[in-house]
Amino acid sequence: MSIKKIVAASLIGTTIEWYDFFLYGSAAALVFNVLFFPDSDPLTGTLLAFLTYAVGFVARPLGGLVFGHFGDRLGRKTLLVISLLMMGVATFLIGCLPTHAAIGGAAPLLLTALRLVQGFALGGEWGGAVLIVSEHGDAGRRGFWASWPQAGAPGGNLLATGVLALLAAFQSDEAFLSWGWRVPFLLSGVLVMVGLWIRLSISESPVFQQAPPLEDKTPIAGVIRHHWRDVLVAIGARMAENISFYLITVFVITYGTTVVKLDKATVLNAVLIASAIHFITIPLWGALSDRVGRRPVYLAGAAGIGVWIFAFFPLINTGGFLAITLAITVGLLFHGMMYGPQAAFFSELFGTRMRYTGVSIGAQLSAIVAGALAPVIAVRLLQQFGSWVPIAVYLAVAAVLTLVAVYAARETQGRDLAEKIKV
Repeated sequence: MSIKKIVAASLIGTTIEWYDFFLYGSAAALVFNVLFFPDSDPLTGTLLAFLTYAVGFVARPLGGLVFGHFGDRLGRKTLLVISLLMMGVATFLIGCLPTHAAIGGAAPLLLTALRLVQGFALGGEWGGAVLIVSEHGDAGRRGFWASWPQAGAPGGNLLATGVLALLAAFQSDEAFLSWGWRVPFLLSGVLVMVGLWIRLSISESPVFQQAPPLEDKTPIAGVIRHHWRDVLVAIGARMAENISFYLITVFVITYGTTVVKLDKATVLNAVLIASAIHFITIPLWGALSDRVGRRPVYLAGAAGIGVWIFAFFPLINTGGFLAITLAITVGLLFHGMMYGPQAAFFSELFGTRMRYTGVSIGAQLSAIVAGALAPVIAVRLLQQFGSWVPIAVYLAVAAVLTLVAVYAARETQGRDLAEKIKV
């Protein structure tokens, strides 16, 4: 089967999954604080909304473990179909939820339950999507091809932010709070049907089909026995990448609307433009890693974001649209330098019959302490200190952790994924 068809199927599926996941984050910043936590002041309500947002990340390692186990046993394709279906149903049901005004305390509980399902599904999606591309493509261009599923993250964010920005532009605040916010969630049902049709048409990974049986009892046992160092590398590598992305694309909406007093359309449009550039450039960083190696590109991104964050907030504080767009765009370019090579880099760390489990666990464990808590910690620091500086220091420390982890890792560029890793 053509690698381009595999890439297209993986990209469309990941874009839909990330659309569903990011839609929640944007809605948490814009409306969930009012509709599901109405008895709190604005920042506290946002903090509570972000805590339900964080629950999705807590479920991701469990999803990664379950999907990874069966993905290493049964194959990549089946699990990718299941994850997309789970995510789509959960997102559609969020759009049908009654609010706090209708059913009281049951509303945020139902919201949290559906967020758990979203997180569980995404925990299994990411590993399978990058692996089915990595294991189909050739070693010489793996960084480029495997980076396309990564582009599904800004693609999904672009789609989610675009729909919300469109609604914000043509609806009053009252209409948006009343029913407009439901439209993007209900739209997920249509998108998932398209994604399922495409994913069912692709073939299973040839590397997986040809791999010898697992020597250990379970994939997770093999990962713990042979690849625990690689799991730690993956966790460390994701710290700056994960934290920076959610600060730049999710927390910025709260910061811009509550601190700088911008209207939500201004921030959403800036994120929209930056996400479009991010989407285009991620494969370029993946291609660069095919030429110079995974580690140099990743290290440059981590160092860059650790420095840029100290310019990011002053640019947002100007209130000017161009300055805000510049701040978010450059931040996402540095993020892309980490995210682009990441799929190939992580895939090349693990053996075939442990790869889905290893990649998923390494990536998703970091999501709890990084992506899940980033908006929550940022809001709390803002409440505590009333300044952006502690938030910038928080990301700079994460960047140092990522630099240490990636520097300590071995270069994996060009590795034959069918070859047994020497441990």
